[in-house]
Amino acid sequence: MNEPAAPIPDDKDWTWVLDRPCPECGFVAGEVDHGDVSDLLRANTAEWLEVLRRPDVRTRPEPTVWSPLEYACHVRDVHVLYLERLEMMLTEDAPHYPNWDQDQTAVEARYHEADPAEVAHQLEEASAALADRFDEVEGAAWNRTGVRSDGAAFTVVTFAKYFIHDPVHHLHDVGAR
Repeated sequence: MNEPAAPIPDDKDWTWVLDRPCPECGFVAGEVDHGDVSDLLRANTAEWLEVLRRPDVRTRPEPTVWSPLEYACHVRDVHVLYLERLEMMLTEDAPHYPNWDQDQTAVEARYHEADPAEVAHQLEEASAALADRFDEVEGAAWNRTGVRSDGAAFTVVTFAKYFIHDPVHHLHDVGAR
């Protein structure tokens, strides 16, 4: 299989979605009740499973824009990463998360060659694990903190709200919203 063109790296600091609506997808992360994130995640995953059944799942809309399959792989990996980070926040005092290069991961993990059915299975599992873990957070644990490698600080509340924008936004990217 030919190697796809490298996407243009996204180096924006998306933490502003906590303060204002996303002009691209319209999602208002700051207004999400953190207790609803797990239900939103489960509903979002159901939509991703539909995307992964599309006949055009491997087709890039432009040479440097991920295909729906590549976006789904990214969303799956975000779920895994956020479960790791959530666990750190709940078990360590103000942990600093290691850096994650999503573009490097896409190339190294060969997202473009993935099997859509396997990605669907993995996405469903990763989503369920993260949603279940969010469901277990109670009381003062929502105020625990963590710090991203660029210095952005989160509580579990803001972390949850920030997180849910990602899979919602990427449904918009693949034309599912």
